[in-house]
Amino acid sequence: MHAALLAVLAGLGTGLSLLVVIGAQNAFVLRQGILRQHVPAVVVICAVSDIVLISAGVGGIGTVVRRWPAALTVSAWLGAAFLVTYGVLAARRALRPERLTAADGAGASARAAVLTCLAMTWLNPHVYLDTVLLVGSVANSYGHARWLFGAGAAAASTMWFTGLGFGARLLRRPFARPGSWQVLDAVIAVVMVCMGVLMATRA
Repeated sequence: MHAALLAVLAGLGTGLSLLVVIGAQNAFVLRQGILRQHVPAVVVICAVSDIVLISAGVGGIGTVVRRWPAALTVSAWLGAAFLVTYGVLAARRALRPERLTAADGAGASARAAVLTCLAMTWLNPHVYLDTVLLVGSVANSYGHARWLFGAGAAAASTMWFTGLGFGARLLRRPFARPGSWQVLDAVIAVVMVCMGVLMATRA
């Protein structure tokens, strides 16, 4: 029982250490949370995607990723193009502060939010390197308890995206001012473009 608990806690800690960083996916979830736009769908997509990837890593699919580097290269170029494009759009929003309010984009469709979220997650090659390879490798070092480690990592993902998506609404009042949105979108633009360029250079 003690060993099982340690495996779960180790997975939880590893998962959180990989998630609690400024990245494209987190920035997108935060923005959707502040706007209160399609938050349940976004949170579910992020959490379920991580659970699928973690399960693949724990199950040993990481070896397939290692043997097919071309897939990561293609993903890197597509992801880079997507992130740079999203960053440019965020920069355009930041340059129009008079249009940046808490209601901005209220008409955005659920389909657009879902497709953007899926692209943020599955076109990022680092998700395969971190979630599949890294988490999978560490999990398999726990032997028979590897699935408990994976369960801890999956729990970390679920808790993080739920807290980020639904907790972001607490920032809604400060973001009632256009200037706050200008700063947020400027930060998002820098993060997205930098990550896209970095991704392309490493492809």
